[in-house]
Parts: sequence; structure tokens; C-alpha cells
Amino acid sequence: LERILRAAHHLLELINDILDLSKIEAGRMDLHVESFPIGPLVDDVIATIRPVAAKNGNEIIVHCSPDIGDMHADQTRICQALLNLVSNANKFTERGHVTVEVARVTDRGRAEITMTVADTGIGMSPEQVVQADPSTTRKYGGTGLGLAISRRFCQMMGGDIAVQSELGRGSTFTIRLPARIEAAQPTGPLLRRARPQRVPKTPVKGSLILIVDDDQTVCDAMGRYLEREGFAVRTATGGREGLKLARELLPAAITLDINMPDLDGWTVLAAIKGDPLLANIPVVLVTIEDNRSRGYSLGATEYLTKPIDRERLIALLREISSPVARKVLLVDDDEIMRESVRRVLEQEQWEVIGASNGCFALEQLAESFPDVILLDLMMPEMDGFEFLLAIRQHPEWRDIPVLVLTAKELTAEDQKQLNGYVERVMRKNASELGQLLFELGQMLPRSIERGRHARSKEILA
Repeated sequence: LERILRAAHHLLELINDILDLSKIEAGRMDLHVESFPIGPLVDDVIATIRPVAAKNGNEIIVHCSPDIGDMHADQTRICQALLNLVSNANKFTERGHVTVEVARVTDRGRAEITMTVADTGIGMSPEQVVQADPSTTRKYGGTGLGLAISRRFCQMMGGDIAVQSELGRGSTFTIRLPARIEAAQPTGPLLRRARPQRVPKTPVKGSLILIVDDDQTVCDAMGRYLEREGFAVRTATGGREGLKLARELLPAAITLDINMPDLDGWTVLAAIKGDPLLANIPVVLVTIEDNRSRGYSLGATEYLTKPIDRERLIALLREISSPVARKVLLVDDDEIMRESVRRVLEQEQWEVIGASNGCFALEQLAESFPDVILLDLMMPEMDGFEFLLAIRQHPEWRDIPVLVLTAKELTAEDQKQLNGYVERVMRKNASELGQLLFELGQMLPRSIERGRHARSKEILA
């Protein structure tokens, strides 16, 4: 039973260290900066370690002035780092001394706090960083990650941990931190490993969100309110389809469900983070299953549980991406209808360019490139049919999606003329403006894809 208990404690320690490491690697380790007295923090650490020190026959000696004062930093992380150093010192020392000395110093005009932990234990050679060697690890336990993680915490707060050691003569570790920190410092990866950089083919920065969820109702609902906030949206109703679209589209962010029948979200997330082309795409897990630790350890940017908090999701996506600048060319000779549609679209953050017939629309195209064209068919001078023929003769315009909005009853000949030239035909009806917004939102990702392919062709040429 004791062996099982020790193994369980060791496994739990290993899991916690790996989760911390993964959060640091993913940039998800946050600091909670506050002002706190230093003396009580040191007292808590020593009180925690004394019973363990007594088992090894070690004496704990503390030098910390009662007027050491306060510091402004992350109290929990500092406590964790100091406890790790004192615990290691006690672990590698038997019937010896562990000395903890805390002081306030000034270095180049900056107030700093130093926390020095010295022991009379086994010491380390220059090659040994955390554990002495494999036999030492087996004898004393531990994961070998604690010191590295503690050092990274200190570096995030603008400080560091230094070490002096000699085999057989003990070790001295020193935490050095600013007495007052303002924000986390950027740090590189904790584990030095080669990670291929994502090289997008021809990305449209910060515009497209890929929703992966096997529930079509969820896809539709999320898609609608994300489009209303200015995002372009594509959906996938399975893990395999989601991976395929992710590789084709290189979206700005992905929202991912966990429980899917063909390929679960954990597998999809692992595949995304293991693919050099996709690894840097932020993934937001949106699921009914509450397993945050596993999500963060696999590299998820955030973990949201259903039912979805819309405001939180939108705020998060705005942080990691940005809504696309949506532009529509509205071609209609009916000024009242044109203004009605303009008001509705502008309320939804669309930029609207108006034209009263096909000739004026061609002039606008020469000046500004829209994401979507909204086209009436019956107009003077140049009607919608003639306009479509004209833009198809221009390689740079022919791939712009066109939505026809008309009051005309289309004949079979009309349908034949429009076939292959337009994405959708809608009846001109003020009561259907909500549906118009939805259709435009659906067309926007296709506009992005076509622009992507067009630019690829230009690059190849």
C-alpha cells in the first residue's frame, strides 16, 4: 500500500509539472500580481518543509529580517519556486543544514528581493541541473521538472534563479526578483525543440473562423452570431472534415467540439498541434465535457463549456483574431431599396458601395475591390445580365461572388443565363433582409477562398 501511495503521489506530481510546462509552452500561464508581505510567505514555506526536514535529520536555518517589507509580484508562483528550492535542498541532504536567507538589495537603482537556499548535501557537477543522475532520481524521487518550471516563473516576473554547486559539498540556489513587477515578461519555449514555422500559402489575416461540431444546429447558431460580429465562418460537422478544411483554409481560429462520432476532438486537437502547417492556429474547445487540464495540456488556447457564453466567445475570438473588413458592392437602380439594404448592412458593420446601374458598378470595381456583389437584374443603360458578362471578361473580377436580388420572375432562359455566374438568387423583399444577411455571411468565406486561389495563381505566374 505504501508503494502504491508513493507511486500515486509521484504520478500526480508528474502530471501537475507537465500541465504547468504545457501552459508555459502554450503561453497560457498567467501571473496574478499583487502586493504581499514577504515574511509570512517565508514562514509558510518553512512550516511546510520542517516535518520533511525532520525525517532526514536536517536543521532548517532562516535569516529573514522582520522589516523585510512587502513586494509586488505573483505570491503563489514565488511561494511555489521557493518551496521547490527548499524541498530539493532537503531531499538531497541528510543530517545536515539547509539555510534560507531572504534580503532586500539594490542593483543599478532597482530594488530587488533575493531568496538564497544553501544546503550541505550531495551537490551537483556542472552537467547536472536538477537531478544528480538517474540513480539519484530513483533514490530521491521527483520529476526533474520542478527547478526548470520555477526558473521560468521567475523569468516571467523579470528575475531568474542562479546556482552554485560542487559535488559532495552542497548547493546554493538564489532567486532574484524585482521588488515590484508590472507584467509578465515574454519567454521562449521551456523545452528547446525545433518546431517548424507555419508558412501560410496566402493567408487572409484574422478573418475566417472554422467551427467544428457534429451538431448542425450548433454550427448554424454559432455561425450566425459570429457572422453578425464581422467574422467569416466555415463549418464542419465531423473531425475528419474539420482537419481537411483546416488544411485547405488555414483559418484565423478554430472552435472545436470534443464528442464527435467519427474523430473525437482530442484526436483532432492533437493532429492540429502536430501538423507544422496548423500548429500555430488558435483552437478554442467548445464542449459539454469539462476537462480543462487535458485541453490545455494538448495546446488548446481556451476551453469553454456548453451552453456557450456568446459574449465571452466573441471577446476571445476578437483577442486571437479580428473580424474581416467586409465590403459589398450594391448595384440597384431602385434608390429606396438601395438605401434600405444599405442601412441594414451598415448596422452589421458591412462597408457598402452603391451603384445605380451596371456602368457605374464597373467604374466602382475599377477603384475598389468588394468581397461580394449584390446585384439587381432590371436596370437602365446596363442591366444585370450585361454586367455579369462584363465582369466575367476580367480575370481579377470574375471570382467575386454575386448574389442576385431581383423582383423579376425568372424564365428558363434567364436561369440559363445566370447559371454558373451567380451564387444565389433571392426575391426582392424587405421582409427577407435578415435572410439576405445570412446569405452574404455564407458567401464571404467563399470570397476569401477565391481571393486566396487567385493570389496563388499570381504568385505561381
